[in-house]
Amino acid sequence: MTGASICTIGDEILIGQITDTNSAHISRALNSLGIKVSRMVSIGDDHKVIIDSLSEELLANDIVIVTGGLGPTKDDITKNALAELSKAENFKTDDRQLEIIHRILSARGLDILDINLAQASVPDTCDVIPNRLGTAPIMVFRFPEERFGHKATLYSLPGVPFEALGALGDIMDDIKANYSLSDIYHRTVMTYGVAESALSKMISAWEDNLPSDMHLAYLPNAITGVRLRLSVYGAEDKEIALKRIETELDALKAILGDIIYSDRDDTLQAAIGRILEANGKTMSTAESCTGGMISSLITSVPGSSAYFLGSVTSYANEVKTNVLKVPAEIIEKHGAVSQECVAAMAEGVRNLTGSDYSVATSGIAGPGGGSDDKPVGTVWIGVSSAKGTETVKLVFNSDRNRNIERFSSSALHILYKKVKKELNN
Repeated sequence: MTGASICTIGDEILIGQITDTNSAHISRALNSLGIKVSRMVSIGDDHKVIIDSLSEELLANDIVIVTGGLGPTKDDITKNALAELSKAENFKTDDRQLEIIHRILSARGLDILDINLAQASVPDTCDVIPNRLGTAPIMVFRFPEERFGHKATLYSLPGVPFEALGALGDIMDDIKANYSLSDIYHRTVMTYGVAESALSKMISAWEDNLPSDMHLAYLPNAITGVRLRLSVYGAEDKEIALKRIETELDALKAILGDIIYSDRDDTLQAAIGRILEANGKTMSTAESCTGGMISSLITSVPGSSAYFLGSVTSYANEVKTNVLKVPAEIIEKHGAVSQECVAAMAEGVRNLTGSDYSVATSGIAGPGGGSDDKPVGTVWIGVSSAKGTETVKLVFNSDRNRNIERFSSSALHILYKKVKKELNN
């Protein structure tokens, strides 16, 4: 199987000044071609370190994709390091990239400086894929078998995500033209409500008996739950591979049952939306401690306007009573963080918006505000429909941001279960 490494160059990544988003996109693109990414490496702005690190990656992998260090300023040193690594004798100007540089800078009304024009100059050992979206070209270095013990190719991309991702199509085409590729097939199921460690115990016997060419990955996320991804590497026949995966997933579903909320790479908010839209139903939210996160998640799904009517962020008690019509005596007697209050909030927003379903939250995200009977991390969640209102109390033990995430995702999961049960989906 063809293997690859993804490398980022730049001190700004190592010191945490910026976040590397390129590697995940590149990895997915490589994976779709049947190329297994073995490592992701971040390298600082040091000439020798760049050469040594990339040499090590080329020894271990067929393909190395590098992002960063190709700007016009003096701290962008990748090009010179690659020239030395590839034993270039000179530099050449790529006329196609030079034309793009003139066009981009002229369109922006910027002066065309010598340092800009120098970006079209590349080592004479590389092929060039023009960068249509920026001034630094994509350089392709092809190393013969005797250099690293196998045929190896290094692709050097700009670090700007817009430009790096824009070049991926051309790079994948070049890889397909130069490598004989096998396939990787994935299937994903989404679970919620059971921790990764507990899931592992539940399905350990099933996992132990997987065929040797199948691999299970656990991918936990505070919002979406634990994603279980089953992969077959090196498959030659797509139909056979997918049938084998489905057989194993059927056995997994028999073990986990309702813990699985989707048999695709999914989110709770998307799963809720599909059921509501398919049945012509609508929803609304009333949020206190989650501060609008639930409605933000719901509306992150394209087309959510078909079923999401609106939200009330009732942080203050006055908004609960004046807008959602929560009786003041409920808050006086039981407090805002209570079963009675969250039920009234859910019913209030459903009546206010005319929605078929609603979900409400009231809790204590922290770090302050807790008490002995209502510690930080306590949340009451209410879901309401014409068939009744249900409430659930949960207690988490995290920092404020993580508590809010867990409050929100738990509320979505409880709403999902009610919608699925009542609409028979």
